[in-house]
Amino acid sequence: MHATGLAAPAGTPRLPSKRRVPVSQPGMADPHQFFDDTSSTPSRGYGGQPSPGGLGYPTSSSDAAFLAAPMSNMAMVYGSSLAAQGKELVDKNIDRFIPVSKLKYYFAVDTVYVGKKLGLLVFPYLHQDWEVQYQQDTPVAPRFDINAPDLYIPAMAFITYILVAGLALGTQDRFSPDLLGLQASSALAWLTLEVVAILLSLYLVTVNTDLTTIDLVAFLGYKYVGMIGGVLTGLLFGKIGYYLVLAWCCVSIFVFMIRTLRLKILAQAAAEGVPVRGARNQLRMYLTMAVAAAQPVLMYWLTFHLVR
Repeated sequence: MHATGLAAPAGTPRLPSKRRVPVSQPGMADPHQFFDDTSSTPSRGYGGQPSPGGLGYPTSSSDAAFLAAPMSNMAMVYGSSLAAQGKELVDKNIDRFIPVSKLKYYFAVDTVYVGKKLGLLVFPYLHQDWEVQYQQDTPVAPRFDINAPDLYIPAMAFITYILVAGLALGTQDRFSPDLLGLQASSALAWLTLEVVAILLSLYLVTVNTDLTTIDLVAFLGYKYVGMIGGVLTGLLFGKIGYYLVLAWCCVSIFVFMIRTLRLKILAQAAAEGVPVRGARNQLRMYLTMAVAAAQPVLMYWLTFHLVR
């Protein structure tokens, strides 16, 4: 057998043998590593980054938009259905307490009606026909009938009365928000007390009438027109002008209420066959006159302290 190597000469020191470690070439894995390290290398899938879901598949922006669109549409549809159900629920419940459809009738006015109605409130003496017009058992809108009650004039007159009261208090150096609020709350309290008292009286007298609570608010609210006239005249011409104009407006509202309410209360009694001089009919007549007489008293009570 041939020797694989030459022997070292005698007396020569022997060097320790070196172990050769195989050097890995670029692109080759470590021979002592069991698995390849893929943490710093790009994905070998389709060349994209791993998906957020952790499945290892790439997700493009168009795919994300495609997945998000159905969710947003579903949320919009669900929100719209909830809003529709809420609106329907509110509409059903609000009619139980506030008859919105009926209130629209009382605000169906125009400029011509407002002008004629104000003239009727100040000069009711020449008016002859006080009957409310009907169309198929339904009263026509106020803009077509001057005798129909409305809420536009009472509401605007009440707001104007509060403003005029503030003006009168300011000219006397007595204005304050608290005093103006007291004036408004006092007027509302008296109006509420009037309505409750009349409804209770109609119940006790057993009057079957088509006079509703809103009708009463409308008729009782017409007195604010005369109150505004009296206070404005008092600011311009003093107490003499106030008393003259207020006295005229008080008589006018008394006549207006008598001629209006007698058709609502006494005419119904005549239709029921109640004798004109009967006891029940006399009570109804007294009730009508009491309501009409209360208007001038309240007109003076709510305005006399505003003029000095």
